[in-house]
Amino acid sequence: MSHPPHRPPLDALTVGALALAVTAVSSSAPLVAFAAAPALAIAFWRNVLSLAVLGPVSLTRRRAEFRALTVGAGRREGLYCVLSGVALAAHFATWMPSAQLTSVAAATALGATQPVWQGLIARWQGRRLPTAVWAGIAVAVLGAVLATGADFGVSGRAFAGDLLAVAGGMFAAVYTAFGERARASISTTTYTTICYGVCGAILLVVCLLGGVRLHGYDGGTWLAILGLVAGAQLLGHSMFNYALHRVSATTISVLILLEAPGAALIAGVWLGQFPRPLALPGLALLLAGVAVVILGGARAGRRTEPVAVPADPAPLTD
Repeated sequence: MSHPPHRPPLDALTVGALALAVTAVSSSAPLVAFAAAPALAIAFWRNVLSLAVLGPVSLTRRRAEFRALTVGAGRREGLYCVLSGVALAAHFATWMPSAQLTSVAAATALGATQPVWQGLIARWQGRRLPTAVWAGIAVAVLGAVLATGADFGVSGRAFAGDLLAVAGGMFAAVYTAFGERARASISTTTYTTICYGVCGAILLVVCLLGGVRLHGYDGGTWLAILGLVAGAQLLGHSMFNYALHRVSATTISVLILLEAPGAALIAGVWLGQFPRPLALPGLALLLAGVAVVILGGARAGRRTEPVAVPADPAPLTD
């Protein structure tokens, strides 16, 4: 039986990195809600600006790897990268508008259902789901029904935002599934560059066909977009990755769920947007169910092969 790798004890620097990472990803939905720009345009600029930061580095250092993805067996991994980018575009095109239609708390919590969808995708692929994962899925679904039902009673706009957030979580799981295939043989920087490039190109076409304005925003909106790039897109991922040398991936996955209450707190203090009281029990059940899915899948991965869900599935940081 394999044992988890030995990790040194937590230190103040790692704790600080985790706190910074949670804060960075928690700022995503409030920044989207604050920005005076269409959600699709924000999604486009977020990916393109991230690509502008990461692309030159990967294209300089990974030229041979890029070439290998265009010939022979490498084409399959290249296709997975492209499909992952398509799924990421679908994720941003659904989740980011949800943050402008429903409450920040609901959009973040419902978007965090990614591990639930990952478990169902694994079951569709013929893998066995442990009892704990099924229990977590049931609790998460019940929480989502309660939360969206409360919003349906408030307004059709909020309910539509809830549905888009759920769809965003589903597409995030598809994005991760394709990314898992691609990352089996290629580097993170190469994968990320292709994925962000494809995602940005698709969002550009959608914005142009839909007549979505891509410029002419005020300074505060541009600062919000830059905050999304520097925060959730770059800083959040980096700090979580740094902490992995002392904290397990399962713990990181559960900590990412703190994005939901963190985003709600930021939205309340900064935007005066507080969660709807009737939705709170449902959102709490939803996050508890997702945590059970993560922990149940990780335990199964340590005990048996093949695992029902990817061991330590981490939600996509929005």
